[in-house]
Amino acid sequence: MKKQFLFLLLLVVSYSYSQSVNDYKAVIVPLKYDFLNGENQFRLNTLTKFNLNKAGFVSFYASETIPAEYNERCSLLYVDVVKDNGFLTTKLFITLKDCYGKIIFQSIIGKSKEKEYKVAYTEALNEAFNSVYDLQYKYNGSVAAKVEPAIQTEVVKPMASPVAVVKNVVSEPVVVNTVVGDSNLLYAQPTATGFQLIDSTPKVVMKLFKTSQPNSFIAMKDTVQGSLILKDNQWYFEYYQNDKLISEKVAVKF
Repeated sequence: MKKQFLFLLLLVVSYSYSQSVNDYKAVIVPLKYDFLNGENQFRLNTLTKFNLNKAGFVSFYASETIPAEYNERCSLLYVDVVKDNGFLTTKLFITLKDCYGKIIFQSIIGKSKEKEYKVAYTEALNEAFNSVYDLQYKYNGSVAAKVEPAIQTEVVKPMASPVAVVKNVVSEPVVVNTVVGDSNLLYAQPTATGFQLIDSTPKVVMKLFKTSQPNSFIAMKDTVQGSLILKDNQWYFEYYQNDKLISEKVAVKF
């Protein structure tokens, strides 16, 4: 009886997840996972994209230009592969998050006892993807993913560096006219605290930290700290320089 209950519970959870992921058009695959030292190390990012496509998803790398129909970032999911602690066993699991960083789906833990990293990671990731296949994903055309979530009562961890205090100075912003073209386009790659913006090199140009507003981020560019905000469907990096408010137009693809 207990086994039947657990089996029924698993079916209900799987059904709930499948209904959620079906609301999203495509999945963005990062160039690097946190537990690895380099981009696409052991070809795990390539393997992730391959398995997502095999499971029925449309997927794109974070650095590639995606079609206009997928430009709404909140209609997309963002995949991550996480390494779990294990003694003499490699353990990996997969998460699919929405544009606010909320986990929509978390896979089973894939395991491997192989000693060689490449073999162990590949085996564990493939096993974790079995629960992704079980979702039987199919986009349902829903637009529910675009609705902003209710404010959650959770404690926001403080940033490592202090947030700059904006002086109460009434002044017109100085707009720096930047060239917005393909060569200047930055791509948003999800992180645990927000996003990092990378260029086509790829090189991390700016780090974004989530706030309570989906169209406003705390932004760090080199040693300059400011805000990245959305105004008139265009992103602007704003910061103070010599008591003057500087506003730089930034081309970003989320």
